[in-house]
Amino acid sequence: MSRGGATGNLQTAWLVKEQLRTLLATGSLADAAAAKNRLQALVEQAAQPETNRLWRTVCRWWKEIEVLIVTGATKAKVEAHNTAIKHIKRTGRGFTNARNYKTRILLRSAARTSA
Repeated sequence: MSRGGATGNLQTAWLVKEQLRTLLATGSLADAAAAKNRLQALVEQAAQPETNRLWRTVCRWWKEIEVLIVTGATKAKVEAHNTAIKHIKRTGRGFTNARNYKTRILLRSAARTSA
């Protein structure tokens, strides 16, 4: 059962969020399973649609979460590169000279790798 009032609801939702962060930071599958059980208890205590939806998402993606915990691999670098490419494309809008456009891309890329 959730705690009374808006402050109680906010506190229980915050506890759920923090437990999810703890779960994702675990270093072993055993620790992750224990953290998942604690998360489930907090979600049941919160009894809010948002936390229930979060719990369903965690359960649905559990295999992938286990892979993250074991390998530590994420898509963060790929997403960062995709964002960089989008920024370069935005920078190039308005260039009518292909050589200037290519030079701009190379300069931008070089500046990112040397920083």
